[in-house]
Amino acid sequence: MKTLFRGYLDSSLILRVTIALVLGVAVGLIGGETVAAWLAPLGELLLRLLQFLIVPIVLFTLIVGINQADLGRMGRIGGKVFGYYVVTSALAIIVGLAVASVMSPGTGMTLDDSASVEVPENPGIVSVLLSIVPDNIVSALAQPNLLGIIFTAFVFGIALLKMRHGDGQSELGEKLYGVIEGLNAVTMKVMSGVLQYVPIGVFAIVAGTVAKQGLDTILSLGNMVVVLYLALAVHLLLYGVLMSAFGVRLRDFFREARTPMATAFATQSSTGTLPLTLNAARRLGISQSLYGFSLPLGATINMDGAAIRIAISAVFAANVAGIPLDFMTMVEIVLIGTLTSIGTAGVPGAGIVMIATVFAQVGLPIETVALLTSIDALVGMGCTALNVTGDLAGTAIISRSEGERAPRAADTTAT
Repeated sequence: MKTLFRGYLDSSLILRVTIALVLGVAVGLIGGETVAAWLAPLGELLLRLLQFLIVPIVLFTLIVGINQADLGRMGRIGGKVFGYYVVTSALAIIVGLAVASVMSPGTGMTLDDSASVEVPENPGIVSVLLSIVPDNIVSALAQPNLLGIIFTAFVFGIALLKMRHGDGQSELGEKLYGVIEGLNAVTMKVMSGVLQYVPIGVFAIVAGTVAKQGLDTILSLGNMVVVLYLALAVHLLLYGVLMSAFGVRLRDFFREARTPMATAFATQSSTGTLPLTLNAARRLGISQSLYGFSLPLGATINMDGAAIRIAISAVFAANVAGIPLDFMTMVEIVLIGTLTSIGTAGVPGAGIVMIATVFAQVGLPIETVALLTSIDALVGMGCTALNVTGDLAGTAIISRSEGERAPRAADTTAT
């Protein structure tokens, strides 16, 4: 048993995660919901462990990162990060519309007038922007409100930076910075332990997802799923082209990105995968001052996978309802979808909220959302994986644009 456990720890993390994904699919199809129910606590434990790390890893990483850079560089990085997220979200919707227009998902299907779905309320972009400034730091940490945590870390990080380099308080500032640096190191040590459990949790979550969806659901809307994953692949290729243009080594990038990608695929949570994404950026050699800001923000507002889902869902709904989409309607979908993907950040059922909001604005039948909810998990898995990949790809691209060395794995033996 001891030898088996040592072999497990010494094997590659991505190998363990890949095996867990395959076994999860097999067990989900064969064992059904009964077996999935027995495994559910193991998956829940992984989600809890990852969420347990989110607050300390974002808070300490960003404060330490700010104190390793200057304010002028942070302002420049912020502009690049926001610009990248807006542009790639718009491109994702364009890719989705293009692929869906060629493949025509939903053609031949009929709309069930009795179908209905409860859509969570869209808080709107103004509400999301206001949530950046928390009225209570403790509640922001408890929820957790990622935008609020980023704002808190940013404000306190800048204050500490000025304290360290100001008159009269530099010694106190250095002592405080040393404590936060130590807390950041401890958080990373805890995360290295959590990484060992990831394959077990991924296995349990995938088994449960496959068991609940079943083959009937997959086959009935298989065309929609295939078209969406094709569009995700096209957008992933676009990331590769952009990274190559900026000198990012793709082999090193995907060596480190594959673990958070696989975990995001299984958990369907960009935020929950954040500790693994931050670890991948660190191992790629990207500066902490950059990834400590861009990745938590991206996990909250950057949803390229969800944007593709909006576009393909719109074409699907139009085909089912027999409503042709003209050019101006497509332009409207791009504009509204880009804003909506930010305005619904962090909302439970955000994918359904975004789709319903866009449908209402462009006059597509809301009833088709009920059809799409039946494959919500299958679609969400691929979209979340692309969301996480887009965050990390953008961080690597901005790293190169800032003159940092080409991101590469710092130590490939660990995973």
